[in-house]
Amino acid sequence: MFKKYRHDISMIATMAVFGTIGIFRRYIPLPSGVVAMMRAAVGALFLLFLMLVKRQRPQLAAIRKNLLPLLLSGAFLGFNWVLLFEAYKYTSVAVATLSYYMAPILLILLAPIFLGERLTLKKGICAAMAFLGMVLVSGVMEAGVGSATELRGILLGLLAAVLYACIVLINKKIIGISATDKTVVQFAVSVAVLLPYILFAEEVNVSLVTPSVVVLLLVVGILHTGLAYAVYFGAVSKLSAGTVALYSYIDPVLAVVLSALVLKEPLGVLGIVGAVLILGAAFVSEYHFKRQ
Repeated sequence: MFKKYRHDISMIATMAVFGTIGIFRRYIPLPSGVVAMMRAAVGALFLLFLMLVKRQRPQLAAIRKNLLPLLLSGAFLGFNWVLLFEAYKYTSVAVATLSYYMAPILLILLAPIFLGERLTLKKGICAAMAFLGMVLVSGVMEAGVGSATELRGILLGLLAAVLYACIVLINKKIIGISATDKTVVQFAVSVAVLLPYILFAEEVNVSLVTPSVVVLLLVVGILHTGLAYAVYFGAVSKLSAGTVALYSYIDPVLAVVLSALVLKEPLGVLGIVGAVLILGAAFVSEYHFKRQ
């Protein structure tokens, strides 16, 4: 039984792990750039360790062939994490996560421009639904324009979504390279671009780096990044695209639930309706329904 569904179980477990990262970020009192850089560094080292154990050699020729898009996507990935982690600071984990999950809708709007894909009626309706959902989640309908802090968190989440959409578009140009090699290079590039950003733009209080904070950083780097990506790569190649799309929504749903239960940040009624609209629109836009 387990053997038959092991890839499904692996994917579900991975998405559940991704759904908890906002909670962990809340308990790490360090600048977002530091957290993002450590996540990339530890994640890259963990994947390199797995490659060493499996005796997998990096495909240097493929890396050189795709060097420019790898560099660009790696830089975007680093700042994508910075923006998302900053969003968690200024608004609830639920709202930040839902703002971030506007990325599939942004892809709908960007694909006709950059990939030449047709904007279908279904995709247009999904984009409109998601926009309405974002309005409801923002709280504008219930309390008018929110506080500057809340709006800043939403904006940061949306900017993170823009970068994620750009990463997806760039990744479509990367060919002939293994997922592990691609990810290790992107993580390494993230570290390289975030280090000068931290030195010039962030103030790091070394006294905040306690043993418990180090443990949390290692958990984010190993569990949420290195191990999670390794399991994800192993499962995604064995499952259909529709199944992967379905399971990917465990991440935001769990994030919303944990935000309410652990951090006491429940969504209002309209916020819940907005969450359903955003996630539903994103899912329908990605999932290809087959006629029976």
